[in-house]
This record gives sequence, structure tokens and C-alpha cells, in this order.
Amino acid sequence: MKVIEKIREAELENKTLFSFEFFPPKTEDGVDNLFDKMDRMVQHNPSFCDITWGAGGTTADLTLDIANKMQNMICVETMMHLTCTNMPVEKIDHALDAIKGNGIQNVLALRGDPPHGQDKFVQTEGGFACALDLVKHIRAKYGDYFGITVAGYPEAHPEVIESNGVATLESYHNDLAYLKRKVDAGADVIVTQLFYDTDVFLKFVNDCRQMGITCPIVPGIMPINNYKGFLRMTGFCKTRVPPEIMAALDSIKDDEEAVRKYGIYLGTEMCKKILAHGIKTLHLYTLNMDKSALAILQNLGLIDEAKISRTLPWRRPTNIFRLKEDVRPIFWANRPKSYLSRTIGWDQFPHGRWGDSGNPSYGALTDYQFMRPRSRDKKLKEEWAVSLKSVEDIHDKFMQLCLGKLKSNPWSELDGLQPETKIINEQLGSINLKGFLTINSQPSVNAAKSDSPSVGWGGPGGYVYQKAYVEFFCSQGQLNVLIEKAKTFPSLTYIAVNKEGKSISNVGPNDVNAVTWGVFPAKEILQPTIVDPASFIVWKDEAFEIWTKGWARLYPEDDSSRTLLEQVQSSYYLVSLVDNDYIKGDLFAVFNEV
Repeated sequence: MKVIEKIREAELENKTLFSFEFFPPKTEDGVDNLFDKMDRMVQHNPSFCDITWGAGGTTADLTLDIANKMQNMICVETMMHLTCTNMPVEKIDHALDAIKGNGIQNVLALRGDPPHGQDKFVQTEGGFACALDLVKHIRAKYGDYFGITVAGYPEAHPEVIESNGVATLESYHNDLAYLKRKVDAGADVIVTQLFYDTDVFLKFVNDCRQMGITCPIVPGIMPINNYKGFLRMTGFCKTRVPPEIMAALDSIKDDEEAVRKYGIYLGTEMCKKILAHGIKTLHLYTLNMDKSALAILQNLGLIDEAKISRTLPWRRPTNIFRLKEDVRPIFWANRPKSYLSRTIGWDQFPHGRWGDSGNPSYGALTDYQFMRPRSRDKKLKEEWAVSLKSVEDIHDKFMQLCLGKLKSNPWSELDGLQPETKIINEQLGSINLKGFLTINSQPSVNAAKSDSPSVGWGGPGGYVYQKAYVEFFCSQGQLNVLIEKAKTFPSLTYIAVNKEGKSISNVGPNDVNAVTWGVFPAKEILQPTIVDPASFIVWKDEAFEIWTKGWARLYPEDDSSRTLLEQVQSSYYLVSLVDNDYIKGDLFAVFNEV
């Protein structure tokens, strides 16, 4: 969805929007850490996030890769910067074609900084001289597919700011006239350069309006995180710093925590003043740091760190090609990125009813499904690469996970226990000690309010429902006993399959079962998660592979613990168990005598 469309919708609802900017890190660890931060920040529903394009195209490939993952794995509306520096038209079109193919609709069109080691911008042969040329090209070649944002400079472009720190009135007005030409050529939104004098920004907005610029103007807010970084950025951008701010920082410049707290205070006060003047959009330059930006938004009442709202039980896609998707199999609940990567080639997505998907074929497993960020991989090794003498040791490890004593999990891309798991974690711990090794679950829910902090999702004023569900590995002997006992529980349905594909079930192959649904004012009932037998057979390959590629690989090849895990993988069944009586059912009762 275009950013301009989001802003227009918010204006009609008198709603305040915020967004975040990130830049491509220089190391692989930095990229992993960035995605972790994005994941946390995106939970607060920013209107979009953008990713910068390195000077001279130095991070072009990385920017394209990060933008793709932001849109399709993190599931946040993504805006990609694109500059003219060292970019002939062929490279520009390659970048635009790539993001269009990945379902991205938003571009921030910039001239760009001079290449590293040069003082002035020089037009590349076969390229563009300025952002205006880039805007014209995008509109001419791609029509209205892209939403185009451009930069605005409240103090004028740094190149026309003179040695006294101020642009002449003529230079300032020339800069405004050029900005209007960019808007007239097809730009939808203006995002400003950083500033620390709010009056300068408000005057800039008024001057733009006087020039006939009517599009949204979004203030770019850069929280002060440390003193040296602040001096470096303001010096590079030639940003004027009011004397009172400089004096306040000088007195605490050697106390990094005090500087950060002052930065949060200043950022909050700046935003309050901007919002008080009727501007309802904020763009935060994060410098790939999350705490200050989130603290400012919390101070403004725009987010609540203690409460994360969800439009669905899983993060809604932002890729333009899958916007109508509103139902998924529950099996990938803890591995949403893997699900997205396995369905990225689908031509159509489930909408309303699972059968509407036309039985799309899942993508094959790749090594990507078993890769984890280095920070999580380290935690996984610390917590799971322990000596295993018997299957009872494996049972104990799963029990510790369910009781919240472990923060990592080979079968999950998420951190720690999810809120709804904590409702039933003691029951889960008990059945894990018996050898039913759980990797996915949800409690039964009968008309919980949609704003419930543990199970809520959807819009305000709704009610959500869930059938109790548990998914686990167990031995064939345990499975046989469980199936026999389940005959006395008519509300239970199950599907069991081993690594080789041998299955046992009391449901038909086409019996799709909605296990989560919600009722909301003036809307049809939504059923966003299901148990689908065909998808379960696809999922089982991934679930079994994690025994070796997710856990056993943490040990040396000749380690006896690794051998034990491989034996469990080859002999156990994966079981999906649903209690369809979400009002009076007791899913865990079937395990009592097993």
C-alpha cells in the first residue's frame, strides 16, 4: 500500500501516524541485529519503515535484500531510498523492477550524496543529475504504481547553507521552488531533513503551503542518542542547533545515559509541539537503535510498550500481491518467516476460506528455513547443546521450555513463550515430562475481548474464540495409547504422521478445521488459523528436519547426544490434536492416564 494512501486514510480518522528509518549495517551480525530490532519495533504498527541507499550505491545489493525482507518477512510497509549517485538508468530500473517484483510500492527519490572521497555531486554518465529527474523517470516509466516521497530541507539544502550556518533568503526560496517542481512532477509526500528548532520546521511548512505545495509534509525527527554522534550528524547536515539545546548537552556530554534521556525528553517536546500544530505524521530517524524512538512514542501516548495490538493472530502481510490473505494453517505459528518463504511463489492466497486458495503448492525446503540470526543461534547453543543421556533428558528439556526457563527453541523463530502459552504452560510441562514433546499450542478461548493482552487480536469491540490445540512429537507406543483413550473423547480430532509419511487420523484428508475465529462489529466472521491435513503433511518435513538441522547440529558429529536426537527423529510421530469443544472441553484430560 502506498504511504500517501495511509496518510490520507489517517487524516479522515484524525489518527496520528509514525514511521522509522533504518540503514544497512556493515556486518552480517549487524544485519541480524537490525532485523531483531525491526521485529520488535514493527509490533507497534508503524505506518511504514524505510531503508537508506548507501552513498554512491555502496550498499545497493544489501539495501535491495533488506527491503525485500522488510516487506515480505518482517511484514512492514517498506519504503526504499533510491539515489542518482553512480546510478545509470539501467541500474535504477533494475532496482525499481526488483522492488516492484517483491510487492514494494514506495520509493524515496533522492539525488544522493557525493561518492566517498568526493566533495561534490557529479552526474553519472547515463544517469540523472537530480532527484527531480528521478521522480520524472519513475512516473514516466512506472505510472502510478509507486508512491514517491522526496526530501525537504527546512533550513535549505546543506549545499547552499553558507559558512555562517544560514542560507540566504534567495537560496532558501530557490530550494522551495525546486521542491515544488518535484511535487508537481509526481511526488506524493515530503519527508524533511533532521532539525532541532521546531519553529524552523513550522515556518518551512507554512512557506511550502504559501508556494502552493499541498502534499503531506512529514517531519524527520532524530533522537539524540550520544553527544559525539549528535555533533557528527548536525555538522554533516549543517543543522542549526538552538543555543539552549547546545548548552544543555554541553553540561552532560560525558554522561551517555544522561544524554540519551535528554534526547528522549527533547524529542518528545518537539513532537508535542508539532502535533499541537495539526501535523499528524512523524518520521523517526532511528540510526538502527530502538529504545529512544520507542520511548518518545510512548511518552506521546502513541504506543503502549505493555500492550501489543494485532490485527490478526499473525502479522498481516504488506506485500501488495498478498494483501487479501487472511487465513493460514496453525502449524507455522512459531515459524512465520519460514511460512512466508515457502509460500512466496503462490499466485493466489487464501481469503476467507482455505479452499479459495486453489490448493497452491508449497515451496521446497531450503537451508534458509533452518538459519537463525547469530545472536539467537548463540542462545540456542547455550540452552540446548547439553549432554543427553536418555530420552528422559529430552523430555526434561521440553518441560523447561514450557515452564519459561528457556528463551530459545529450535522449533520457533520467536523469542521465549508467547503470552497465550503461559495460560497452559503448567499442563504443557506435565505432558512433556510424559514424553509428549510439544512444539505448538493454544488454549481454548470462549468470547474473550479482542483487546485481551494474551489472546486478543482484530479491531476494537470484538470477541475472539479458540479451540484448544496442541502439536507434539511422541513415540509410536505412546501414540497408540493416546489414540485408544481419545475414543472416549468425541470432541477430539487428530492427525499423526512419522518422518517417512505414514499417517494415522480420525479426520478426512479434506476436512479443514477452523481453530481460531473472531467476531467484530459490522464485519463477517474471520477465521485466521486452521488445521488443514494437506498442509500438515507438508509441514511435517520441516518439523522433523529441525531435529537434526536445528538441534542435533549443535553437537559434534560423533557425539552420543546427536545420535539420540537422530533416533528420536526417525522413530517418533508428529501429532496435531484439537479439542473441538471450545466451551467445556478439556484437551489435557486425555493425557492423564497415558
